[in-house]
Amino acid sequence: MSRNKARRFVYVLMNIVRIVLGLVFLFSSVVKGIDPVGTSYRVQDYLQVYGWTALLPYAMEITFLIILSEFLLAIGFLFRLFIRTAAKAMLLMLLFFLVVTWFDARYNMVPDCGCFGDAVKLTNWETFYKNVALLFLNVVFLFWGSKDQKSKRTKGRQAVILVLFGMGFLGFMGYNLYHLPVIDFRAWKTGRDMTVVPQNPKRYVVYENKKTGQQKTFLFPDYPWKDTAWMARWKFVKQYTFQPVINKKYNLVIEDAAGNDCSRKIIEYPGYRFLLVSYNLDKANQKGWNKAAEIARFLKKKKISMVLLTATSREEALQKEKRSGVRFPVYLADETDLKAMIRSNPGLILLHHGVILKKWDFHDFPDTLQLKKILVSPAE
Repeated sequence: MSRNKARRFVYVLMNIVRIVLGLVFLFSSVVKGIDPVGTSYRVQDYLQVYGWTALLPYAMEITFLIILSEFLLAIGFLFRLFIRTAAKAMLLMLLFFLVVTWFDARYNMVPDCGCFGDAVKLTNWETFYKNVALLFLNVVFLFWGSKDQKSKRTKGRQAVILVLFGMGFLGFMGYNLYHLPVIDFRAWKTGRDMTVVPQNPKRYVVYENKKTGQQKTFLFPDYPWKDTAWMARWKFVKQYTFQPVINKKYNLVIEDAAGNDCSRKIIEYPGYRFLLVSYNLDKANQKGWNKAAEIARFLKKKKISMVLLTATSREEALQKEKRSGVRFPVYLADETDLKAMIRSNPGLILLHHGVILKKWDFHDFPDTLQLKKILVSPAE
């Protein structure tokens, strides 16, 4: 292979490496930017396990900084903007991620790193090896490709492009922060049927060979009971019933004051049911709570059910209700599960026969006119 062909081959290969790294970082930043609240929960987990609790009040700011940095590096790689600087910055970021994910994989400090948000779930070891592969590609590109991949644009134009992309992406993240994620990767997504399909119990019979003592188990009635010759050689031993495990579409457990599991009763209610979700009532937005109280008053007149799901104690919930002048049936659930249901505190979910019709961030709670339009029985 001639020297020119070899250089051309390396150039094309480095182009592929550059694009791969850019696309991975772009995907990672976008899926996290879709759900900045969920990403901030992961950041809080890391701050707590490493003992950096003083930074917890700034978890959202740190989240925005990490996601925006990933996004700008992705744009830098894809459009060759300050490419050598971007490659060095990516190296530092990947080294940091590599150390953190090694500790995760080795000691399971944070079970889910959330490197691809909730869009793609990886184990801690898979995340670590993914970072090893990205680091290898980054080092190869930095030392063998970054010099030949420089942009022909002036530094000023490169800076303008980065700033414009950065501002646009910040606006995108801001929208997802102050409303609900534009794409819901969680189980509680709009349109999903959360009802549990009951499975019939299975009945089995056991027969034993009269000569050999061999036993066989059959699913009733799939055994040769009409074969008189077979029945003469085998004798009945016992029968038993197996109840298949109910495969729920959610991990949420909703309990009443007595500790009874009311999950299916609440979720599969035969009609309209509003779930007001607040994982922590002390942290609930007051304006959102006031709007929820107005909605509750309207629904009470229409005789439509609305319940409060919270991880806060029942006593605190009752005090909150007193101050707002509205009473909700209060049910308790795990804080993590409530955070997964809806990225808003408080948040509102409308179910109809177990199907999620609508979800609202507290900034977007519907008024009475909107509710009247929504509360039209859907076609059965």
